[in-house]
Formats: sequence, structure tokens, C-alpha cells
Amino acid sequence: MPGCSIRAIWILNNLDNVVYSRRFPVVERRWRLACKSEDNSLEEGKFQYSVLSLLPSDGEIAAAFIERKQREGSVRGYGLRVGLSLKGSDSWVDDPITRHIISLHINKEEEAENYLVWPVILHIKGLYRILILPFLEPRYVKMYERLSQRPDCGSSSGTVENGVPSENLSSNLLDLPCITGAFMVAHALGDVMTGDFLEPEVVVNPSPSVGGLLDSLTGSIGISSISARAKPVAAPVAAATMAGNAVVGAVTSDAPKSSSRPIDKDALRTFISSSMPFGTPLDLNFSNISAIKANGFSASDVPPSDLKQPAWKPYLYRGKQRILFTIHETVYAAMYDRDEIPDTISVSGQINCRAELEGLPDISFPLTGLNTARIEVLSFHPCAQVPEQGVDKQSLMFSPPLGNFLLLRYQAFCGLGPPIKGFYQLSMVSEDEGAFLFKLKLMEGYRSPLTMEFCTVTMPFPRRRVVSFDGNPSIGTVTTTEHSIEWKIITSGRGVAGKSIEATFPGTIRVFDGENEQGPSCC
Repeated sequence: MPGCSIRAIWILNNLDNVVYSRRFPVVERRWRLACKSEDNSLEEGKFQYSVLSLLPSDGEIAAAFIERKQREGSVRGYGLRVGLSLKGSDSWVDDPITRHIISLHINKEEEAENYLVWPVILHIKGLYRILILPFLEPRYVKMYERLSQRPDCGSSSGTVENGVPSENLSSNLLDLPCITGAFMVAHALGDVMTGDFLEPEVVVNPSPSVGGLLDSLTGSIGISSISARAKPVAAPVAAATMAGNAVVGAVTSDAPKSSSRPIDKDALRTFISSSMPFGTPLDLNFSNISAIKANGFSASDVPPSDLKQPAWKPYLYRGKQRILFTIHETVYAAMYDRDEIPDTISVSGQINCRAELEGLPDISFPLTGLNTARIEVLSFHPCAQVPEQGVDKQSLMFSPPLGNFLLLRYQAFCGLGPPIKGFYQLSMVSEDEGAFLFKLKLMEGYRSPLTMEFCTVTMPFPRRRVVSFDGNPSIGTVTTTEHSIEWKIITSGRGVAGKSIEATFPGTIRVFDGENEQGPSCC
């Protein structure tokens, strides 16, 4: 991963105690040299905080993290400037990226000095907070402090200070390899800690794929549609692209998902030592690391002398050749059922690939219509040569690793309406009894061969127990669990294609012993 070096890693539990840390002296030596060089070019005395030339202790990191959480209002913080924001805080910068790239203030009382540690990548996985500190030249740290002190949240005029453009914090940071690489490290460590080594199992459907955003971007290159479900990484995969999947009512929260799995420090040490020796990430694929540890190398694994073997492909494939793609898209929609407030719809997706190819070939993957598709975010596997931005018709070149891997992720505005439209009302007529109403339209504006294979609406009551309900939907069946009502509008095997359906579900519900209700979720 060229251009990315990691100074330190800290992992905190939900009690904000450091349970694991790792420092990289080679990278830290480079940092101290950069600090000495920068001291000669920057005027000191203008800043509230000094650049810390030595890494803080675990105790100082834990104390600074707790102080930041109190200052910012939560683990991630506000992200935007609010009435409670303080000058010098992350939220004062008024940029949502500060919920994921945070600063820590180290107060050394014995030196009567305050030090700024930035940029710290924050990734929350289960009950743990993963902090990654990449190597970034000290002038960027000074730039960030200027932004956190200015009353106007930083410059928007496109000026350059000390060689650092300051007009847009998010775009400037995400263009830096050390930042994007540090995010990849954080996510990889989170997966190692929680044991999330899953790849999609793909079931081939002979019908052609239609309608997905990626289908239009690739010019309908004609792979089959699929359905996918999670499967352990070692399993083989067979085949192709997939139709869109609608998710309504998705909510993000700072609250961690409950997990009782203890952290495996030995697995972490082994993975870090193998994947990022001396603090430089080389290969973050846990499957590759495990295979090398278990099998080692033989004479037959040595590539030809005229080929340079990349770190992400430690073994060369021999056998029948094939390349398979799967495309998974998710539509997110917020529907208000009000003329003055437009609905918001976006689509995100990813392309998974499995390349069983001999040698080290370069693959060309066609992409067209990137401008008209209003793509907001594109991220790629390290094996890909990223095409130039702004070009409407281009090809993505990549040298694939062996086995399953995620080629790219994307996010865009969706020009087509959601497959489900309507509204939901819940009125509590007493403390334990309410009346609800669903009015939905399915597949409005969608034409054959687009198909809705199943549709289930869930009305959850996570803090209340469902005692009883009364109501009859116009279509489908209803079942209850202890904390929810599930309305199965379309069941598997009875897909709807080429027509729209109207569905209503009025009823009453009695619940027991709870406080808050949530809106429905639909899948």
C-alpha cells in the first residue's frame, strides 16, 4: 500500500480502557525527523497546541479519548458545528469527516504543555474502538489546528498554506493514501478481532441481470443474476451479477453491537506482523496471511523471473481458467409522503470478483456513464489502477489476487424511484394500545423483467412486548414475535413482475412494559 505508514494502533474497550496497542519505531523515527525539519519552517507561538514528537502512553490516550467524548458529546461526536461546540474541538471544524478522523488533546501537566495528536482514524467494531494514527507530515497537523480555531470554520477560498490546500478538509484528506490506507487497516483489524471473515456464496440464476446501476455502468456486459448469502471465506464461489435489494428505514447509531467475543491478542499480533511489517501495510487479506502461515512456499510457487508478483497474490493459480463477478446493490430511501419535502433515494453497491487465472494477467473492466450516473463515491481494491476522475467512458485495469475479493465499492444518487412507496402511521390511544395504518405501493414505475421476489415489512417494538394485535391486510400474511409484527406481502416463489400492487394494513396493537417505539423496517 504505497504512501501509507502507520505510527501506532490502539484498541479500547467499551469502558474506554486500552486493551491492546502497537507502535512502529521505524515510522516513529521518520516522524521525529519530520518534526525537527518542520520546526525550522513553522513559526511557533501562534498555536494553542504543540505537535507531539513522541507517542503518548496508553494511559494518556485513554484519558484523551474520554475527554474528547465528553467534549464532543458522544464517541463519534457531532461532526458539524452546533451550539455546544467549543473552539478547538473537532465539531468546530464543521466537517462530517471529524466523526471518523478525530483529534486527541494530550495534556502533560509536568511540562505545562498541551499537545495535539491528529489525524486519528476511529473505527467502532462490536464493543471496541479502534484508533489508527497514520504518518502525516506535521504541516498538516498545524493546518488542522488552524481550522479548529478559526471562527469561519476554515478557508473556502481555495488558498494554500505551507503547501497544504485548506478549502475542503474531507476531500483533501481522502485524497491522501495514508488516510485511506489507515481506514483499510482499521476495518481489517476489526474483522480479525470479531472473526468476520465472510464472503458471499453465490447461487446462479440463468435469467439476465437488468436494472441495476452497475448493469448500466458496465454496458450490460451480460452476466447472470444471482442471490447471495454469507459464507465462510474458505468456500468456493460460483458466478455472476445480482439484482438490487431495497432497504428502508436504515438507521446508524453510535451504540455498539453487542458481542461477547474476547479479543484474540495472539491473532492480532500475528496479523499485524505479517500484514504491515515495520508499519507499512502490504496485504490486509486475512486469507492470504493465514494461507502463507499454514502452507509456506515451495519451489513451484516461485513466479517467472520476468514477472513482478504483487503482495496480494502470494500464490499463482494453476488449472481451468475463469473470472466471475457478483454485483450487490442496496437502495436507501427516506420517504416523507409530503409534497413540500422530496423523498431522498441513494444506491450503494459493491462488485465482488473471483479470478482463477494463470500467471499475472491485467484485466480490463469497462465502465461507462459515470458522469450521468451521479456517482458520489468510488473506492477500489489495491490491485486496481484507478481511472481518472471526470472521464465518462473508461476501463478499470486490475491485476486480480487469487480467490474472492471486493473489487470496488460505489455510492450514487438513484434516478429510479424506490420499489416500495407509501406511508406508515402509529397513534397511541392509551399507554399500552395503539392504532396503526400502512398504505404501500409496490413496483410502481417498474416494468418486466424487473421482479420483486419477496417483500416483508417489520414493525418492531424492541422495548415492549407485543400482547396482541387485530387487523387484516389487503394482501399477504401476518405473524407476530415477542417484540415485532411481520407483514409478509410477497413470499419467496411468488414474485411480482410487470405490474404494481397496492397494499394496505390497518389494525390495532396492545403492548406491555416499554418506553419507545420505532418506525417500521422493510426488506
